[in-house]
Amino acid sequence: MIDFYQSGTIGYFSCLEGMQILTLIWWVGLFNFQTMLLFDFQPNSDLSNWYVVDDGVMGGRSQGGFRLDEDGHAVFSGKVSLENNGGFSSLRYSFREKEVSPYQKVVLRLKGDGKRYQFRVKSSRYDRASYIQYFTTNGEWQEIEVQLRDLYPSFRGRRLNRPNYPGEEMAEIAFLIGNKKAESFRLLIDKIELE
Repeated sequence: MIDFYQSGTIGYFSCLEGMQILTLIWWVGLFNFQTMLLFDFQPNSDLSNWYVVDDGVMGGRSQGGFRLDEDGHAVFSGKVSLENNGGFSSLRYSFREKEVSPYQKVVLRLKGDGKRYQFRVKSSRYDRASYIQYFTTNGEWQEIEVQLRDLYPSFRGRRLNRPNYPGEEMAEIAFLIGNKKAESFRLLIDKIELE
């Protein structure tokens, strides 16, 4: 006879065999990787480690902005310009290096404007290159899943001839829009976590 009981966060698995009762106790979720929350935007969130980097660092004229809306969602919005060899705007979040080897993917809960964006990761704050993956928004709230193993190395828009993201350390995440055309954009972000 096999019975399963669950109370709160503890599960009990009992197996009755003859006169012997073996009870196994485990925390629910032990056999699944738990999540690591990278950021959950709230009305009182500390945004001090979030910052916008536009193509102005290279002479371009794109302008991105970042704020919280009345519901506590991050709003990354602005205009991408191709003037002066520009063409991108990015929103970046830097933090102390985290060990991420137990995790397989990043889950982004966001609402876009139907445009294509990049999700970007750096293993170290000193890295010049980023590991990137594109995703497309649909105008509704979405959960976008980005497999860590699929993030490929890129620098200044060029794919590098080296292995994909090793998935060991993480020190920065970013969102970037740069679709080689002038356009306005608006991306709402609710939560970012690792699974």
